[in-house]
Amino acid sequence: MTEEKRSAGTARPNPPFKPWVVSTYFAEGFPYSIVRMLSTVFFTDAGASLQAIGLTSLYGLPWNLKFLWAPLFDAFSTKRRWLLALEVVLAATVACIALVSAFPDTVAAVAVLFLVLAFFSANHDIAIDGNYLALLDKKQQARYVGYQAMSYRIAMVSGGTGILLFSSYTSWTAAFLLAAAVLAGLSLFHLLAVPPSEKPARPGRELGAYLLSRQVLFVFLLAAVLLWARSRLVRGPASHPAVEGIRWVLGIFSPAEWIILIFSTAILVMLLFLRQLKRRIENSDSFYARAFVDYLDQPSIGIILGFVLLYRTGESNILNMLYPFLSRIGVTRADYGIGYSFFGVIASIIGAMLGGHLISRYGLKRVVWPLVLAQNLPNLLYMVLAFLYRDLLASSGTGFADLSLVFGFIYLESFGAGLGTSVFMVFIMRTCKPAFKAAHFAIATSIMSLSATFAGIYSGVLADLLGFPVYFGLTFLATLPGMGLIFFLPYLDGSSAADLAPKEGGD
Repeated sequence: MTEEKRSAGTARPNPPFKPWVVSTYFAEGFPYSIVRMLSTVFFTDAGASLQAIGLTSLYGLPWNLKFLWAPLFDAFSTKRRWLLALEVVLAATVACIALVSAFPDTVAAVAVLFLVLAFFSANHDIAIDGNYLALLDKKQQARYVGYQAMSYRIAMVSGGTGILLFSSYTSWTAAFLLAAAVLAGLSLFHLLAVPPSEKPARPGRELGAYLLSRQVLFVFLLAAVLLWARSRLVRGPASHPAVEGIRWVLGIFSPAEWIILIFSTAILVMLLFLRQLKRRIENSDSFYARAFVDYLDQPSIGIILGFVLLYRTGESNILNMLYPFLSRIGVTRADYGIGYSFFGVIASIIGAMLGGHLISRYGLKRVVWPLVLAQNLPNLLYMVLAFLYRDLLASSGTGFADLSLVFGFIYLESFGAGLGTSVFMVFIMRTCKPAFKAAHFAIATSIMSLSATFAGIYSGVLADLLGFPVYFGLTFLATLPGMGLIFFLPYLDGSSAADLAPKEGGD
Protein backbone atom coordinates (compact mmCIF):
# COMPACT_ATOMS: atom_id res chain seq x y z
CA MET A 1 0.00 0.00 0.00
CA THR A 2 1.44 3.38 -1.00
CA GLU A 3 1.84 6.21 1.45
CA GLU A 4 -0.70 8.29 -0.50
CA LYS A 5 -3.36 5.63 0.09
CA ARG A 6 -2.40 5.27 3.71
CA SER A 7 -2.60 9.03 4.24
CA ALA A 8 -6.17 8.99 2.98
CA GLY A 9 -7.24 6.56 5.72
CA THR A 10 -8.50 7.29 9.16
CA ALA A 11 -6.24 9.69 11.03
CA ARG A 12 -4.57 8.25 14.08
CA PRO A 13 -3.27 10.26 17.02
CA ASN A 14 0.42 11.07 16.88
CA PRO A 15 2.62 8.93 19.13
CA PRO A 16 4.41 10.61 22.06
CA PHE A 17 7.33 12.83 21.11
CA LYS A 18 10.71 11.11 21.34
CA PRO A 19 13.26 13.54 22.86
CA TRP A 20 16.17 11.19 22.17
CA VAL A 21 15.84 11.99 18.45
CA VAL A 22 16.69 15.63 19.15
CA SER A 23 19.46 14.87 21.65
CA THR A 24 21.19 12.12 19.61
CA TYR A 25 21.40 14.25 16.47
CA PHE A 26 22.65 17.17 18.53
CA ALA A 27 25.28 14.75 19.85
CA GLU A 28 26.10 13.79 16.26
CA GLY A 29 26.67 17.34 15.06
CA PHE A 30 28.51 18.63 18.13
CA PRO A 31 31.82 16.71 17.82
CA TYR A 32 31.73 17.14 14.03
CA SER A 33 31.66 20.92 14.47
CA ILE A 34 34.63 20.73 16.85
CA VAL A 35 36.67 18.74 14.34
CA ARG A 36 35.72 20.57 11.16
CA MET A 37 35.25 24.14 12.43
CA LEU A 38 37.40 24.60 15.54
CA SER A 39 40.50 22.77 14.35
CA THR A 40 41.43 25.37 11.71
CA VAL A 41 40.95 28.24 14.18
CA PHE A 42 42.95 26.46 16.88
CA PHE A 43 45.91 25.74 14.60
CA THR A 44 45.82 29.28 13.20
CA ASP A 45 46.04 30.68 16.74
CA ALA A 46 48.87 28.24 17.47
CA GLY A 47 50.90 29.69 14.59
CA ALA A 48 50.71 26.69 12.26
CA SER A 49 51.64 27.23 8.62
CA LEU A 50 48.97 27.61 5.93
CA GLN A 51 50.11 24.31 4.46
CA ALA A 52 49.58 22.57 7.80
CA ILE A 53 46.20 24.23 8.28
CA GLY A 54 45.16 23.07 4.82
CA LEU A 55 45.84 19.49 5.88
CA THR A 56 42.97 19.73 8.38
CA SER A 57 40.76 18.81 5.41
CA LEU A 58 42.05 15.26 5.93
CA TYR A 59 40.03 15.15 9.14
CA GLY A 60 37.04 14.54 6.89
CA LEU A 61 38.41 11.18 5.73
CA PRO A 62 36.83 9.10 8.55
CA TRP A 63 33.40 10.28 7.40
CA ASN A 64 34.27 9.41 3.79
CA LEU A 65 35.57 5.97 4.79
CA LYS A 66 33.06 4.97 7.47
CA PHE A 67 31.25 2.67 5.05
CA LEU A 68 34.24 0.32 5.30
CA TRP A 69 33.61 -0.62 8.92
CA ALA A 70 29.90 0.24 9.24
CA PRO A 71 28.82 -3.44 8.83
CA LEU A 72 30.47 -4.19 12.18
CA PHE A 73 27.82 -2.06 13.90
CA ASP A 74 25.09 -4.34 12.56
CA ALA A 75 26.94 -7.56 13.40
CA PHE A 76 28.22 -6.94 16.93
CA SER A 77 26.47 -5.65 20.05
CA THR A 78 23.58 -3.16 19.53
CA LYS A 79 23.32 0.37 18.13
CA ARG A 80 22.42 1.68 21.57
CA ARG A 81 25.50 0.18 23.21
CA TRP A 82 27.72 1.49 20.42
CA LEU A 83 26.17 4.94 20.84
CA LEU A 84 26.69 5.07 24.61
CA ALA A 85 30.23 3.68 24.52
CA LEU A 86 31.33 6.06 21.78
CA GLU A 87 29.93 9.11 23.57
CA VAL A 88 32.06 8.26 26.60
CA VAL A 89 35.10 7.90 24.33
CA LEU A 90 34.31 11.21 22.59
CA ALA A 91 34.05 13.05 25.91
CA ALA A 92 37.35 11.53 27.06
CA THR A 93 39.09 12.45 23.79
CA VAL A 94 37.95 16.09 23.93
CA ALA A 95 39.07 16.21 27.58
CA CYS A 96 42.51 14.98 26.48
CA ILE A 97 42.63 17.74 23.85
CA ALA A 98 41.82 20.26 26.59
CA LEU A 99 44.62 19.00 28.84
CA VAL A 100 47.23 18.74 26.09
CA SER A 101 46.37 22.18 24.68
CA ALA A 102 47.26 23.72 28.06
CA PHE A 103 50.95 22.99 27.45
CA PRO A 104 53.23 24.81 24.99
CA ASP A 105 54.58 23.18 21.83
CA THR A 106 51.92 20.48 21.72
CA VAL A 107 50.41 21.31 18.32
CA ALA A 108 51.46 17.95 16.85
CA ALA A 109 49.89 16.04 19.74
CA VAL A 110 46.65 18.02 19.45
CA ALA A 111 46.61 17.34 15.69
CA VAL A 112 46.75 13.59 16.37
CA LEU A 113 44.01 13.87 18.98
CA PHE A 114 41.78 15.73 16.51
CA LEU A 115 42.24 12.84 14.08
CA VAL A 116 41.28 10.39 16.83
CA LEU A 117 38.24 12.54 17.61
CA ALA A 118 37.27 12.55 13.92
CA PHE A 119 37.48 8.75 13.75
CA PHE A 120 35.31 8.17 16.82
CA SER A 121 32.88 10.90 15.75
CA ALA A 122 32.34 9.21 12.37
CA ASN A 123 31.68 5.92 14.20
CA HIS A 124 29.26 7.73 16.51
CA ASP A 125 27.33 8.88 13.43
CA ILE A 126 26.95 5.26 12.30
CA ALA A 127 25.54 4.22 15.67
CA ILE A 128 23.08 7.14 15.84
CA ASP A 129 21.78 6.69 12.30
CA GLY A 130 21.43 2.93 12.77
CA ASN A 131 19.62 3.41 16.07
CA TYR A 132 17.21 5.89 14.46
CA LEU A 133 16.34 3.41 11.70
CA ALA A 134 15.98 0.54 14.18
CA LEU A 135 13.63 2.34 16.56
CA LEU A 136 11.34 4.21 14.14
CA ASP A 137 9.08 2.96 11.37
CA LYS A 138 8.94 4.66 7.96
CA LYS A 139 6.16 7.06 8.94
CA GLN A 140 8.03 8.16 12.07
CA GLN A 141 11.31 8.48 10.16
CA ALA A 142 9.68 11.00 7.82
CA ARG A 143 8.01 12.79 10.72
CA TYR A 144 11.23 13.29 12.68
CA VAL A 145 13.56 14.14 9.78
CA GLY A 146 13.01 17.86 10.42
CA TYR A 147 14.01 17.40 14.05
CA GLN A 148 17.13 15.60 12.83
CA ALA A 149 18.23 18.55 10.76
CA MET A 150 17.23 21.07 13.43
CA SER A 151 19.24 19.31 16.14
CA TYR A 152 22.28 18.79 13.92
CA ARG A 153 22.42 22.40 12.84
CA ILE A 154 21.93 23.71 16.38
CA ALA A 155 24.85 21.51 17.37
CA MET A 156 26.95 23.04 14.59
CA VAL A 157 26.22 26.50 15.94
CA SER A 158 26.82 25.42 19.54
CA GLY A 159 30.03 23.54 18.84
CA GLY A 160 31.41 25.79 16.15
CA THR A 161 30.28 29.27 17.18
CA GLY A 162 29.42 28.80 20.87
CA ILE A 163 32.58 26.99 21.93
CA LEU A 164 34.66 29.33 19.78
CA LEU A 165 33.19 32.42 21.46
CA PHE A 166 33.69 30.83 24.90
CA SER A 167 37.36 30.22 24.06
CA SER A 168 37.82 33.88 23.12
CA TYR A 169 36.67 34.96 26.60
CA THR A 170 38.46 32.21 28.53
CA SER A 171 41.01 29.85 26.93
CA TRP A 172 41.17 26.89 24.59
CA THR A 173 41.60 24.57 27.54
CA ALA A 174 38.45 25.85 29.24
CA ALA A 175 36.52 25.71 25.96
CA PHE A 176 37.48 22.09 25.25
CA LEU A 177 36.66 21.12 28.84
CA LEU A 178 33.21 22.66 28.38
CA ALA A 179 32.76 20.68 25.17
CA ALA A 180 33.82 17.47 26.97
CA ALA A 181 31.30 18.20 29.73
CA VAL A 182 28.52 18.64 27.14
CA LEU A 183 29.36 15.25 25.57
CA ALA A 184 29.52 13.58 28.97
CA GLY A 185 26.15 15.04 29.90
CA LEU A 186 24.65 13.77 26.65
CA SER A 187 25.96 10.27 27.31
CA LEU A 188 24.29 10.25 30.75
CA PHE A 189 21.01 11.48 29.30
CA HIS A 190 21.08 8.86 26.54
CA LEU A 191 21.75 6.12 29.08
CA LEU A 192 18.31 6.93 30.51
CA ALA A 193 16.42 8.16 27.44
CA VAL A 194 17.42 5.93 24.50
CA PRO A 195 15.41 2.68 24.53
CA PRO A 196 16.88 -0.68 23.45
CA SER A 197 16.71 -1.09 19.68
CA GLU A 198 17.42 -4.77 18.98
CA LYS A 199 19.06 -7.91 20.23
CA PRO A 200 22.78 -8.23 19.46
CA ALA A 201 23.57 -10.58 16.59
CA ARG A 202 26.93 -11.33 18.22
CA PRO A 203 28.34 -10.22 21.58
CA GLY A 204 30.51 -7.13 21.37
CA ARG A 205 33.39 -8.92 23.10
CA GLU A 206 33.84 -11.08 19.97
CA LEU A 207 34.69 -8.07 17.80
CA GLY A 208 38.42 -8.08 18.61
CA ALA A 209 38.79 -11.73 17.70
CA TYR A 210 36.91 -11.15 14.45
CA LEU A 211 39.15 -8.24 13.43
CA LEU A 212 42.28 -10.26 14.12
CA SER A 213 40.99 -13.35 12.32
CA ARG A 214 40.06 -11.37 9.19
CA GLN A 215 43.21 -9.20 9.19
CA VAL A 216 41.02 -6.07 9.20
CA LEU A 217 43.39 -4.21 11.50
CA PHE A 218 46.26 -5.07 9.19
CA VAL A 219 44.39 -3.59 6.21
CA PHE A 220 43.75 -0.29 8.00
CA LEU A 221 47.35 -0.16 9.21
CA LEU A 222 48.55 -0.79 5.65
CA ALA A 223 46.32 2.03 4.38
CA ALA A 224 47.78 4.41 6.97
CA VAL A 225 51.33 3.42 6.00
CA LEU A 226 50.55 3.96 2.31
CA LEU A 227 49.15 7.45 3.01
CA TRP A 228 52.25 8.28 5.04
CA ALA A 229 54.53 6.91 2.28
CA ARG A 230 52.68 8.95 -0.31
CA SER A 231 53.19 12.17 1.67
CA ARG A 232 56.89 11.42 2.05
CA LEU A 233 57.38 10.49 -1.61
CA VAL A 234 55.45 13.43 -3.06
CA ARG A 235 57.28 16.00 -0.93
CA GLY A 236 60.68 14.28 -0.78
CA PRO A 237 63.91 15.32 -2.56
CA ALA A 238 64.76 14.22 -6.10
CA SER A 239 66.03 10.65 -6.31
CA HIS A 240 66.13 7.59 -8.58
CA PRO A 241 64.03 7.86 -11.79
CA ALA A 242 61.87 4.91 -10.69
CA VAL A 243 61.04 6.68 -7.43
CA GLU A 244 60.34 9.86 -9.39
CA GLY A 245 57.90 7.91 -11.56
CA ILE A 246 56.08 6.55 -8.50
CA ARG A 247 56.07 10.04 -7.01
CA TRP A 248 54.52 11.46 -10.17
CA VAL A 249 51.75 8.83 -10.19
CA LEU A 250 50.95 9.35 -6.50
CA GLY A 251 50.99 13.11 -6.92
CA ILE A 252 48.34 13.12 -9.65
CA PHE A 253 45.61 13.07 -7.01
CA SER A 254 45.35 14.19 -3.41
CA PRO A 255 44.61 11.53 -0.72
CA ALA A 256 40.94 12.47 -0.81
CA GLU A 257 40.86 12.15 -4.59
CA TRP A 258 42.55 8.73 -4.45
CA ILE A 259 39.91 7.58 -1.98
CA ILE A 260 37.13 8.83 -4.26
CA LEU A 261 38.69 7.06 -7.24
CA ILE A 262 39.15 3.75 -5.38
CA PHE A 263 35.68 3.91 -3.82
CA SER A 264 33.99 4.72 -7.14
CA THR A 265 35.91 1.96 -8.92
CA ALA A 266 34.96 -0.58 -6.24
CA ILE A 267 31.27 0.36 -6.52
CA LEU A 268 31.43 0.09 -10.33
CA VAL A 269 33.10 -3.33 -10.17
CA MET A 270 30.49 -4.56 -7.68
CA LEU A 271 27.71 -3.36 -9.97
CA LEU A 272 29.27 -5.07 -13.01
CA PHE A 273 29.73 -8.38 -11.19
CA LEU A 274 26.79 -8.12 -8.80
CA ARG A 275 25.11 -11.33 -9.98
CA GLN A 276 28.30 -13.35 -9.66
CA LEU A 277 29.11 -11.83 -6.27
CA LYS A 278 25.62 -12.58 -4.97
CA ARG A 279 25.91 -16.24 -6.01
CA ARG A 280 29.27 -16.59 -4.29
CA ILE A 281 28.13 -15.22 -0.92
CA GLU A 282 24.67 -16.82 -0.76
CA ASN A 283 26.08 -19.68 1.29
CA SER A 284 28.73 -17.59 3.02
CA ASP A 285 28.64 -16.48 6.64
CA SER A 286 30.41 -13.20 5.80
CA PHE A 287 28.07 -10.49 7.07
CA TYR A 288 30.65 -7.96 5.93
CA ALA A 289 30.36 -8.91 2.24
CA ARG A 290 26.58 -9.32 2.47
CA ALA A 291 26.17 -5.77 3.78
CA PHE A 292 27.60 -4.25 0.61
CA VAL A 293 26.09 -6.67 -1.89
CA ASP A 294 22.71 -6.51 -0.18
CA TYR A 295 22.64 -2.72 -0.56
CA LEU A 296 23.41 -3.00 -4.26
CA ASP A 297 20.83 -5.75 -4.74
CA GLN A 298 17.75 -3.57 -5.16
CA PRO A 299 15.81 -2.17 -8.14
CA SER A 300 17.36 0.65 -10.14
CA ILE A 301 20.50 0.66 -8.01
CA GLY A 302 22.44 2.57 -10.66
CA ILE A 303 19.81 5.32 -10.60
CA ILE A 304 19.85 5.34 -6.78
CA LEU A 305 23.64 5.66 -6.61
CA GLY A 306 23.69 8.40 -9.23
CA PHE A 307 20.99 10.35 -7.41
CA VAL A 308 22.68 10.03 -4.01
CA LEU A 309 26.01 11.13 -5.51
CA LEU A 310 24.64 14.09 -7.48
CA TYR A 311 21.78 15.34 -5.31
CA ARG A 312 23.77 17.85 -3.23
CA THR A 313 26.37 18.82 -5.85
CA GLY A 314 24.99 22.32 -6.35
CA GLU A 315 24.60 23.00 -2.63
CA SER A 316 28.13 21.75 -1.90
CA ASN A 317 29.62 24.09 -4.51
CA ILE A 318 27.69 27.01 -3.02
CA LEU A 319 28.90 26.35 0.52
CA ASN A 320 32.56 26.30 -0.42
CA MET A 321 32.55 29.65 -2.19
CA LEU A 322 29.84 31.59 -0.36
CA TYR A 323 32.00 33.40 2.21
CA PRO A 324 34.84 34.19 -0.26
CA PHE A 325 32.18 35.75 -2.52
CA LEU A 326 30.41 37.68 0.22
CA SER A 327 33.66 38.97 1.70
CA ARG A 328 34.50 40.53 -1.68
CA ILE A 329 31.28 42.54 -1.72
CA GLY A 330 31.85 43.98 1.75
CA VAL A 331 30.22 41.43 4.06
CA THR A 332 32.35 41.20 7.21
CA ARG A 333 33.06 38.03 9.16
CA ALA A 334 30.77 39.26 11.96
CA ASP A 335 27.98 39.97 9.47
CA TYR A 336 28.44 36.54 7.96
CA GLY A 337 28.38 34.89 11.38
CA ILE A 338 25.13 36.59 12.32
CA GLY A 339 23.45 36.35 8.93
CA TYR A 340 24.48 32.86 7.86
CA SER A 341 25.70 30.92 10.89
CA PHE A 342 22.83 32.05 13.10
CA PHE A 343 19.76 33.27 11.19
CA GLY A 344 20.62 31.16 8.16
CA VAL A 345 20.72 28.08 10.38
CA ILE A 346 17.33 29.01 11.84
CA ALA A 347 15.91 29.30 8.30
CA SER A 348 17.33 25.89 7.37
CA ILE A 349 15.85 24.34 10.53
CA ILE A 350 12.41 25.72 9.67
CA GLY A 351 12.78 24.42 6.13
CA ALA A 352 13.81 20.93 7.25
CA MET A 353 10.98 20.66 9.77
CA LEU A 354 8.42 21.89 7.24
CA GLY A 355 9.79 19.48 4.63
CA GLY A 356 9.55 16.54 7.03
CA HIS A 357 5.98 17.50 7.90
CA LEU A 358 4.96 17.77 4.24
CA ILE A 359 6.51 14.41 3.36
CA SER A 360 4.88 12.73 6.36
CA ARG A 361 1.45 14.19 5.52
CA TYR A 362 1.32 14.10 1.71
CA GLY A 363 3.93 11.52 0.73
CA LEU A 364 7.32 11.99 -0.88
CA LYS A 365 6.06 11.48 -4.42
CA ARG A 366 3.66 14.43 -4.23
CA VAL A 367 6.09 16.95 -2.73
CA VAL A 368 9.48 15.87 -4.06
CA TRP A 369 9.62 18.39 -6.92
CA PRO A 370 8.60 21.51 -4.97
CA LEU A 371 11.11 20.66 -2.23
CA VAL A 372 13.96 19.85 -4.61
CA LEU A 373 13.40 23.00 -6.67
CA ALA A 374 13.31 25.03 -3.45
CA GLN A 375 16.80 23.71 -2.70
CA ASN A 376 18.33 24.29 -6.12
CA LEU A 377 16.73 27.44 -7.56
CA PRO A 378 18.33 29.75 -4.92
CA ASN A 379 21.68 29.07 -6.60
CA LEU A 380 20.43 31.38 -9.35
CA LEU A 381 19.77 34.07 -6.72
CA TYR A 382 23.49 34.13 -5.94
CA MET A 383 24.20 34.42 -9.65
CA VAL A 384 21.89 37.46 -9.76
CA LEU A 385 23.59 38.90 -6.68
CA ALA A 386 27.01 38.43 -8.27
CA PHE A 387 25.85 40.24 -11.41
CA LEU A 388 24.37 43.08 -9.35
CA TYR A 389 27.68 43.60 -7.53
CA ARG A 390 30.09 42.75 -10.35
CA ASP A 391 31.63 46.22 -10.00
CA LEU A 392 32.40 45.52 -6.34
CA LEU A 393 33.92 42.19 -7.30
CA ALA A 394 36.07 43.87 -9.93
CA SER A 395 37.26 46.51 -7.45
CA SER A 396 38.45 43.91 -4.92
CA GLY A 397 35.85 44.72 -2.28
CA THR A 398 36.31 48.50 -1.92
CA GLY A 399 32.55 49.03 -1.41
CA PHE A 400 29.69 47.50 0.50
CA ALA A 401 26.64 45.56 -0.62
CA ASP A 402 23.12 46.08 0.71
CA LEU A 403 23.09 43.72 3.70
CA SER A 404 19.30 43.44 3.75
CA LEU A 405 19.36 42.11 0.18
CA VAL A 406 22.28 39.80 0.89
CA PHE A 407 20.69 38.40 4.04
CA GLY A 408 17.38 37.95 2.25
CA PHE A 409 19.11 35.77 -0.36
CA ILE A 410 20.92 33.85 2.38
CA TYR A 411 17.68 33.12 4.23
CA LEU A 412 15.95 31.92 1.06
CA GLU A 413 18.89 29.66 0.17
CA SER A 414 19.12 28.27 3.71
CA PHE A 415 15.36 27.67 3.89
CA GLY A 416 15.47 25.86 0.55
CA ALA A 417 18.46 23.78 1.65
CA GLY A 418 16.47 22.66 4.69
CA LEU A 419 13.53 21.62 2.52
CA GLY A 420 15.86 19.70 0.22
CA THR A 421 17.58 17.99 3.15
CA SER A 422 14.27 16.44 4.23
CA VAL A 423 13.87 14.82 0.80
CA PHE A 424 17.36 13.40 0.82
CA MET A 425 17.19 11.99 4.33
CA VAL A 426 13.83 10.30 3.82
CA PHE A 427 14.91 8.80 0.50
CA ILE A 428 18.20 7.30 1.68
CA MET A 429 16.43 5.82 4.72
CA ARG A 430 14.18 3.99 2.28
CA THR A 431 17.20 2.46 0.56
CA CYS A 432 18.30 0.74 3.79
CA LYS A 433 17.36 -2.87 4.53
CA PRO A 434 16.53 -4.11 8.05
CA ALA A 435 19.47 -6.49 8.48
CA PHE A 436 22.09 -3.81 7.71
CA LYS A 437 20.54 -0.51 8.80
CA ALA A 438 23.74 1.13 10.02
CA ALA A 439 25.91 -0.16 7.17
CA HIS A 440 23.47 0.84 4.42
CA PHE A 441 22.95 4.34 5.80
CA ALA A 442 26.72 4.79 6.08
CA ILE A 443 27.21 3.61 2.50
CA ALA A 444 24.64 6.10 1.22
CA THR A 445 26.03 9.06 3.17
CA SER A 446 29.60 8.17 2.16
CA ILE A 447 28.59 8.22 -1.50
CA MET A 448 26.91 11.57 -0.96
CA SER A 449 30.07 12.99 0.62
CA LEU A 450 32.06 12.32 -2.55
CA SER A 451 30.43 15.23 -4.36
CA ALA A 452 31.17 17.52 -1.40
CA THR A 453 34.81 16.46 -1.49
CA PHE A 454 35.07 17.14 -5.22
CA ALA A 455 33.42 20.52 -4.68
CA GLY A 456 35.99 21.46 -2.06
CA ILE A 457 38.85 20.49 -4.34
CA TYR A 458 37.78 22.29 -7.50
CA SER A 459 35.35 25.05 -6.50
CA GLY A 460 38.05 27.66 -5.89
CA VAL A 461 39.74 26.96 -9.21
CA LEU A 462 36.45 27.25 -11.12
CA ALA A 463 35.33 30.41 -9.32
CA ASP A 464 38.67 32.08 -10.00
CA LEU A 465 38.66 30.99 -13.65
CA LEU A 466 35.02 31.79 -14.49
CA GLY A 467 34.19 34.59 -12.07
CA PHE A 468 31.44 34.40 -9.45
CA PRO A 469 28.44 35.24 -11.70
CA VAL A 470 29.21 32.42 -14.13
CA TYR A 471 30.31 30.09 -11.34
CA PHE A 472 27.02 30.38 -9.45
CA GLY A 473 25.14 29.77 -12.68
CA LEU A 474 27.26 26.66 -13.16
CA THR A 475 26.35 25.43 -9.67
CA PHE A 476 22.68 25.42 -10.73
CA LEU A 477 23.51 23.52 -13.92
CA ALA A 478 25.28 20.97 -11.69
CA THR A 479 21.94 20.21 -10.03
CA LEU A 480 20.21 19.23 -13.29
CA PRO A 481 21.60 15.67 -13.63
CA GLY A 482 20.49 14.78 -10.10
CA MET A 483 17.04 16.27 -10.65
CA GLY A 484 16.74 14.42 -13.94
CA LEU A 485 17.15 11.10 -12.12
CA ILE A 486 14.08 11.80 -9.96
CA PHE A 487 11.88 10.67 -12.86
CA PHE A 488 13.34 7.16 -12.55
CA LEU A 489 13.72 6.78 -8.77
CA PRO A 490 12.07 3.92 -6.89
CA TYR A 491 10.57 4.27 -3.40
CA LEU A 492 8.91 7.64 -3.96
CA ASP A 493 5.47 6.09 -3.46
CA GLY A 494 6.19 4.97 0.10
CA SER A 495 7.74 1.59 -0.65
CA SER A 496 11.30 0.88 0.46
CA ALA A 497 14.13 -1.61 0.20
CA ALA A 498 12.89 -3.09 3.49
CA ASP A 499 9.76 -4.30 1.68
CA LEU A 500 11.95 -6.36 -0.64
CA ALA A 501 14.13 -7.87 2.07
CA PRO A 502 13.34 -11.29 3.59
CA LYS A 503 12.24 -11.15 7.22
CA GLU A 504 15.16 -12.01 9.46
CA GLY A 505 15.36 -12.51 13.16
CA GLY A 506 17.67 -10.24 15.11
CA ASP A 507 19.98 -7.70 13.67
